[in-house]
Amino acid sequence: MRSSDPWRPRRPRTLAAAAVLALAAPTLAACGSDGPGGGGDALEVWVYQDGSSTIQQEFVDRFNETSDIDIELTQIPGESYQDRMRTAMGTPNAPDIFFNWGGGSISDFVAEDMLVDLTPYFDDDPEFRDAFIPTILDAGAVEGRYYGVPMRGVQPVILFYNQTLFDEAGLEAPATWDDFLTAVDAFQRDDITPVVLGGADIWPNMMWLEYLLDRQGGSEVFDRIRNGDASAWGDPAMLYAAETVVELVDSGAFGNDFRSVATTNDGAPTFFASGEAAMHLMGSWEYSNQLTNQPEFAENDLAWTTFPTLPEGVGDPSAVVGNPTNYWSVNSQVEGERLDAAMEFLKLHGDEDYAQALIDNGDIPTTSNAVDLIGSSPNPEFAQFQYDMVENAASFTLSWDQALPASQSAPMIDAIDQLFSGQLSPQEFVDSMQEL
Repeated sequence: MRSSDPWRPRRPRTLAAAAVLALAAPTLAACGSDGPGGGGDALEVWVYQDGSSTIQQEFVDRFNETSDIDIELTQIPGESYQDRMRTAMGTPNAPDIFFNWGGGSISDFVAEDMLVDLTPYFDDDPEFRDAFIPTILDAGAVEGRYYGVPMRGVQPVILFYNQTLFDEAGLEAPATWDDFLTAVDAFQRDDITPVVLGGADIWPNMMWLEYLLDRQGGSEVFDRIRNGDASAWGDPAMLYAAETVVELVDSGAFGNDFRSVATTNDGAPTFFASGEAAMHLMGSWEYSNQLTNQPEFAENDLAWTTFPTLPEGVGDPSAVVGNPTNYWSVNSQVEGERLDAAMEFLKLHGDEDYAQALIDNGDIPTTSNAVDLIGSSPNPEFAQFQYDMVENAASFTLSWDQALPASQSAPMIDAIDQLFSGQLSPQEFVDSMQEL
């Protein structure tokens, strides 16, 4: 599982409740670090554990070679990350620096003054600010202020497909919705699951709604929702998206057992690589995941394209949804020399050495020099596709569950699950979301 997988939303807890829970939680900090409230010199850094976290460990080790204040990196398994973060923040067990998705994923912490506002640091050091692609930096902001430094690659959602299966069926990559439906019908006739969907995780279902809404109504619809206009859930484009995914479910496009298939345990990617499914809508990390676990499939069969256009859609076909990247944020309890050291660590992530390490891992850095490094990627063709997709995007909408605060994202995920399972009709879905 890749770090770009969104936090699995749980039922929201207040920060006060989280603090109470933390009293009973095991201390996560590594030995020698007392956390932001404990007076220890070492900086405790938490990162989502996956194949890319080895890069963070490498650069922590480099930092420690020259810094008077060490960093101790704690790698937390993805399934535990959200709960542990929300439980620890606001307590002595909180990390000094931590991995997140920006936007709504940290808005509660910003509201409680738990994070360092990095805006003055960018203002005072334009070279540091300009090391990153501006739209990516902005995507992690909260109310126009910066609380995160990009630290992973770009993560657009991409329609992956099995080139061999498409060739055998005499099909091209689906550019339009009609092309997509034609492919669905063709693969069903051949007893091949048209689209693998890790419905057990629910968040992969959300990707279909995100793109359908964006293509049908434009990015402005979700912008309204993100800015607090709950009535936008009732926009005709949202109803269209909900109706369309139900049509796909009812037609068998996702197979009959998609709610028992998970992405987080590599079930969906493995099924896709087996040749039993023709398409997989997933974040860009799908490529490096397949390259690591199913290299023969990645090298011989895996292909990719943008999400299809819709017949009456008014959205820009270049628009992208997904996670622009991941970010480091700093606990506001970090002060003095420790804060100075934290900032020096963050600045490493704008350097060419760090960008090259991401490239070598199959990722596309969010640094301004990324375009100059793409040629050294393990797959320059895929790297260039990703870069162009993001660079030319009319908009890049952050994944809904990361763009919205937990108080909204958790019930939204529940409603999406009920929509895909048939417990809510499309109209009931949009009605329930307007009540949030």
